[in-house]
Amino acid sequence: MAVKIRLQRHGSKKRPFYFIVVADSRAPRDGKFIQKIGTYNPLTHPATVLVDRQKALEWLSNGAQPTDTVRKILSTKGVLYLKHLLRGVSLGLFDQETAMAKFEAWHQEQESKMKARHEAVAKERRQRRMEAAQPRPKKAAAPAPAPEADQAEEAAPAAE
Repeated sequence: MAVKIRLQRHGSKKRPFYFIVVADSRAPRDGKFIQKIGTYNPLTHPATVLVDRQKALEWLSNGAQPTDTVRKILSTKGVLYLKHLLRGVSLGLFDQETAMAKFEAWHQEQESKMKARHEAVAKERRQRRMEAAQPRPKKAAAPAPAPEADQAEEAAPAAE
């Protein structure tokens, strides 16, 4: 039985919300699943992702294949990097403490980047609100057009 880690769509029309689930590859997209391991909300900016790392790591080590989108999500959350480090431990390249120290350093760097992104988005929203709250200057009135009688008199002598 082929097992996939994939997205299961929920939410109303044009308002998607996804569960990250482990399911049989033959099951329908929104059908029966084996285990729910997280959520993904693409409507927030940046997208909100909650993943149980231990469950995801366990399923990946058991041979579950993530879809392309879920692979990217797991990569950004560090699950694939942690799997890579644990493989190095099993091969004897370094010990468990070194692997966890590397992962924690990477995780702290990613958290600081995410925090900076959140702050930039919040700053941009505040600036847009400030611009919307300020009254816009009124445009100056356009000069009145010349009367048509004057234009007709100027055109008549030129024709002679």
